[in-house]
Amino acid sequence: MHKHHNGLKTAALFGVLWAVLLGLGAIIGAGSRSSAPIWIMALIGVATTFYGYWNSDKIALRSMAAYPVSEAQAPQLYQIVRELSARANQPMPRIYLSPTMTPNAFATGRNPKNAAVCCTEGILHLLDMRELRGVLGHELMHVYNRDILTSSVAAAVAGVITSVGQMLLFFGGGDRRNANPLAMIALALLAPFAASLIQLAISRTREYDADEDGSQLTGDPLALASALHKIESGVKQVPLPQDQRMVNTSHLMIANPFRGGAMVKLFATHPPMRDRIARLERMAGRPLV
Repeated sequence: MHKHHNGLKTAALFGVLWAVLLGLGAIIGAGSRSSAPIWIMALIGVATTFYGYWNSDKIALRSMAAYPVSEAQAPQLYQIVRELSARANQPMPRIYLSPTMTPNAFATGRNPKNAAVCCTEGILHLLDMRELRGVLGHELMHVYNRDILTSSVAAAVAGVITSVGQMLLFFGGGDRRNANPLAMIALALLAPFAASLIQLAISRTREYDADEDGSQLTGDPLALASALHKIESGVKQVPLPQDQRMVNTSHLMIANPFRGGAMVKLFATHPPMRDRIARLERMAGRPLV
């Protein structure tokens, strides 16, 4: 389904991410003359990955104060999601709304049977039904492509690397008599930085996938392009506060929900909006007007 070989890119990025994690354990192990840190790092990574993956829906919905809605409360939303789910031959997900006027949406859940789709109240006011259908097609493909697992693993491994880096920075590691202090400081700073960049690259790759696959599901790439254009403008006017819970959930959303300068954009979990819109225009064979 993916024309840009993004699945291969994601696999390669994951390989590098795990190599950083195990390499960090190996370096600590060399300093302490023990292989235990390697196994400890791997076990921590597996445990945190499993927890984040299994509870991804609860964590994300709670962070956005989302509440479930019935079909009587949101008939058009149900109609779109039901139609797209049926077209993809997948079960109907649970539907939630988040009480914020920041226009955004996300899907979460460990698999299609346990999926949930959440729209903010702001996005329902901003988009027409065609544009909302484009957004929901994108979000459903995140679930169908198992992107929740992908992002959970990436976040967990990157988090472990960051934690180990902080421990090295403050407490040192291994046998200090044989350790190079400058090398330890460099390792403590560079390993988390590298992990964060790889995690961001994985997230951006999956966004391109969901744009492409969601547009194939709806058959209307320009609807998503138009929605992304409006969402970008809407977020600039009404951004989410950079609360840590929302920051942790932001990678799930269809667009970066925060206002920020050049540094924030550099470390954003989403590709530049102009690039996403340009790709969708190429899919449609004509520009957005």
